[in-house]
Amino acid sequence: MAQLNITTREVGEVTILDLSGKVTIGEGSVQLREAVRQLLDNGKKKILLNLGDVSYVDSSGIGELVSSYSTTNKNGGQLKLLNLTKKIQDLLAITKLLTVFEIHESEDAALTSFK
Repeated sequence: MAQLNITTREVGEVTILDLSGKVTIGEGSVQLREAVRQLLDNGKKKILLNLGDVSYVDSSGIGELVSSYSTTNKNGGQLKLLNLTKKIQDLLAITKLLTVFEIHESEDAALTSFK
């Protein structure tokens, strides 16, 4: 089973989490939750999730995206999505969550939107 790999990088005040693999019940969603919580604990409030290399997201993964989004908002931060695959975009459309998240096609546009 392809685990979720999360690489963290900083561009200015924005922390980008490059995700690759699967965001699914168990490992993947827990890893994502912990990564986001850790950033918030460290005072990182501008978070960009790069989903370009995510092959699969299940309902638990979607739930975790929503949960991470609301936790970030509660902490006065912003969480945005980058590089959604067609599959993930469709999934968010079906679940009516496409309008909840701020979604960007290009990293530059996403980074600019945080300013």
